[in-house]
Amino acid sequence: MITASLKNYRISPRKVRLVANMIRGKSVVVAENILMGAVKKATSPLGDLLASAVANASHNHQIGKDALFVKEIRVDQGYVLKRSQPMARGSAFPIKKRTSHVSITLAPIEAKAKKSKSPKSEKSIKSVKSKTEKVEKNK
Repeated sequence: MITASLKNYRISPRKVRLVANMIRGKSVVVAENILMGAVKKATSPLGDLLASAVANASHNHQIGKDALFVKEIRVDQGYVLKRSQPMARGSAFPIKKRTSHVSITLAPIEAKAKKSKSPKSEKSIKSVKSKTEKVEKNK
């Protein structure tokens, strides 16, 4: 498991999650292409974070980026800067400037391939095939 993290990124977690959801579960090469084409402010730092995780994999585990996929990407809320906006008649309106903590986990693609179908699902596939064959014979 290869990880990298980004702390106190000054964009709301809700906005960062939009970009994070686009690359979740994808291979690293596909994720890089998605981040290059996306038109969101969070794509640049998430691209740098992905590149950092790939560098960690190649330096620490000798795994190339072609053999990796994004196993998990998590966006949590960081601290909130509380500011105020002057309003009418001397009052103040609160402004919350939110920050994000992003962590990414990469894993080898072989680990994804090892999760094969269970014997129960193979039995259910066979039963579905047999049912469709019966229906086709009756027609």
